[in-house]
Amino acid sequence: MQNHTNTLTKNNLTIRDLLRLAKKNNLDVDLIQLAYEFAEKAHKNQKRKSGEPYIVHPLAVAYLLVELGLDSETVAAGLLHDVPEDTPTTLHEIKKEFGKEIAFLVKGITKLGLVKYRGVDRYVENLRHMFIAMAEDVRVVLMKFADRIHNLQTLQALPPEKRRRIALESIEIYAPIANRLGMGEIRGQLEDLSFPYLYPEEYAWLMKKFGPHLKEKEELIQQLIAFLQKEFKKHHIPIVAIHGRTKHLYSLYQKLLCYNRDITKIYDLVALRLIVKDVSTCYESLGIIHEFCKPLKGRIKDYISQPKPNGYRSLHTTVFMPPQFAKDEVHGEIVEIQIRTKEMHNDAEFGIAAHWKYKEEDHKEVIADHRLDWMRQIVEIQKEVQDDQLLETLKIDVFQNYIFVFTPLGDVIELPEDATPVDFAYQIHTDLGDKCCGVKINDQIGSLNSKLKSGDVVEIFTAPKKQGPSESWLEFVKTNTARAHIRNYINKKNRSFLIVG
Repeated sequence: MQNHTNTLTKNNLTIRDLLRLAKKNNLDVDLIQLAYEFAEKAHKNQKRKSGEPYIVHPLAVAYLLVELGLDSETVAAGLLHDVPEDTPTTLHEIKKEFGKEIAFLVKGITKLGLVKYRGVDRYVENLRHMFIAMAEDVRVVLMKFADRIHNLQTLQALPPEKRRRIALESIEIYAPIANRLGMGEIRGQLEDLSFPYLYPEEYAWLMKKFGPHLKEKEELIQQLIAFLQKEFKKHHIPIVAIHGRTKHLYSLYQKLLCYNRDITKIYDLVALRLIVKDVSTCYESLGIIHEFCKPLKGRIKDYISQPKPNGYRSLHTTVFMPPQFAKDEVHGEIVEIQIRTKEMHNDAEFGIAAHWKYKEEDHKEVIADHRLDWMRQIVEIQKEVQDDQLLETLKIDVFQNYIFVFTPLGDVIELPEDATPVDFAYQIHTDLGDKCCGVKINDQIGSLNSKLKSGDVVEIFTAPKKQGPSESWLEFVKTNTARAHIRNYINKKNRSFLIVG
């Protein structure tokens, strides 16, 4: 069973551990060794608040970056990331020794650490720096995630107020950004590590109330794994990997609040992940599982044929476990099973980081990925808007949960929570938004100000002769796209009225 809080880093790391993993990942061990020696010399005699030698921190950051599959330069920059800020050694010296690319990455992460977090409303200028740096090179924020995860793992050594501030920044700023980049495991770690410092009473309640329940579920999952392995062997289907995964604690807490703290309403408390060799085997595996595990109605989700907009792909089915696993004759055990290929699994865990690769000419690039589009849009927007407008944009485009709704043809559209059919229409095309006059939601006539939910199928009706949007729509639309188009139309209309007048 995976333990979320320790999956990505280890305690008591040494440079040998780092070099061993780097070699396994075909990285430049000579460059990494050189960066380590440079950082160790710069941080000599420095201690962390925990009393450990300071070099422990950059070493842990670098190790996590290798685990994320990043390149040699990023790993080297991870080792060097605190040198300009915390030692007399300058960025110029790093550039002279390691070159322009590594110096750029170190400079990028140094800038992100300058502002103390006092809530998102006072953080806008730092967010400007962050998104500009991310747009230039997304590795900067991946380094920041690694830096923050290790800092959270050692937060106990800091004073209570500082612990809370760092935890708050992690959960309000970095976790949503990780989510938007499709990095589910990183988001989960940031939230889970912050949870006990930010909401200690709620954390203690959760552990006391559901700790034993989770343990019981984990034992059942291990029995189911053994059962599945036998069944798949009978069908001659090889399993690449199979493991149980307890729900991230903070995510569980958030979900419990939606269900009045009733744990019986949560079916993915423990999920089983089945990793197979290819897409066709995913669907074949689903059929085999349904032979002996009755599926819950409406709980089969195909994110392979219709991926989520953040790139997530997997088959999900929520099933009753075989009769021998039932608590009694009446109550069957329910479990969610996720079926995916190894590539899908890496992508789900590490998102944009899983797309890092080397080109033949030895230049590095992130594969073109639509998960970066929102970030580039923010960089363009922030050139033209004031801080309060930028904050409004960020709160909608980054720091908000998202839903996934469908067009009648099955295309997936990503929208913020509580978005309406008008937001949906503008997300598809400006003309569709301007001329929309009605909507069907799941084959039922709805109103244009209805709040959409994940999984809704939305069909927009248009009036071809309609001139443009209604000003009243501004009272309920949620997306910046819809708001901007409606305001644009109203401004143009007012200008033409003044000219005619």
